Amino acid sequence: MTNPVTLTGMTWDHPRAYDSLVAASARWHAQTGVQINWEKRSLQDFADVPIHSLADAYDLVILDHPHVGQIAESGCLLPLPPMPIETSMGGSVESYMWNGKYWAWPIDGACQMAVVRPDMDAPFPTHWDEVLTASAADFRLVTALKPVDAFDLMLTMVASRGEEKLPFSATEFCSRANGERALAVLKALFKLGPQEAVEWNPIHVLEILSESDDFAGSPALFGYVNYARPGFRKHQLRYFDLPVFSDTGARRSILGGAGIGVSARRPNAEAAKDFAAWITSEPIQSGVYLENEGQPAHIDTWRTKQDDPTYAGFLKGGFETMRTAWTRPRDAWFLHFVDDACAVFPDFFLKDMSESAFMDQLNALYQNALKKADQ
Repeated sequence: MTNPVTLTGMTWDHPRAYDSLVAASARWHAQTGVQINWEKRSLQDFADVPIHSLADAYDLVILDHPHVGQIAESGCLLPLPPMPIETSMGGSVESYMWNGKYWAWPIDGACQMAVVRPDMDAPFPTHWDEVLTASAADFRLVTALKPVDAFDLMLTMVASRGEEKLPFSATEFCSRANGERALAVLKALFKLGPQEAVEWNPIHVLEILSESDDFAGSPALFGYVNYARPGFRKHQLRYFDLPVFSDTGARRSILGGAGIGVSARRPNAEAAKDFAAWITSEPIQSGVYLENEGQPAHIDTWRTKQDDPTYAGFLKGGFETMRTAWTRPRDAWFLHFVDDACAVFPDFFLKDMSESAFMDQLNALYQNALKKADQ
């Protein structure tokens, strides 16, 4: 008689990422006898900790797609069979492909969306330039401006101006005109909210919006389906599509979400792969995963569940923004550049740096990241 298989998994610390996996794993154990024990790390570690440092200890790793360049270089995860592109919400499937191989399957779909407290009935900007006007305070906005979120929102705005192919050149990460336009809007959003927002991530802002009456909405943050569900918090939130620039009208939000990868360094890879295929399938995404705080990546779940009142405030409201989401660079140098950019981003707000001076600093950091990658 063979011993039952026990797998270990690592995710991040939020009901969306943890409760959904625990519930699905219990269902999987009942069906197959395979036990999966999940541990969780902070959202910051989810973005920062290299996957190769987790692959020795965990059979399954929930990961962020910008890591795929490093994953491919290290070979710490197994390449997985291709998943049909038509199952993807936005670019979720393609975002885990690197050098012709899939290093994870999308389990969780997200991008930056707008969100409001519908019961407060406050006005809301439909165009980014509206936050630059004298009446912008009437919107009662708060924005998650923790460095990585500020940087990602800058990329969302640059892409929405038609500049999706980044880097722009060997010396400029993005064009100066679009970079400075995005930074001007970011500075205005900072001045509309509390100074402490430079330390706030999307979860923090969503908690404030759903538990207090301090603000009426946020123009862009990575959406969490949980806060649109009745009863999850004191006040129910509603998501909808991002503002646009009036001269382009395009909406190209930066893609977020998460993938599930299988360690190449652990003994039960086939069992881990079987679970990954099961939990990313439409019946499970639309069932036990979604029903237990999960945020689906499968497009059929977004389509079939968007009229369900339990999920409509997320799946329907932000559908178009998510469908057209944009995938950021995933080269190995990019994560080093992001780390360096995030280290200086608070100064842009707190020291009231000019857009031009900050672009000079970002481009210098970008050039340095390229040099490091070539060494």
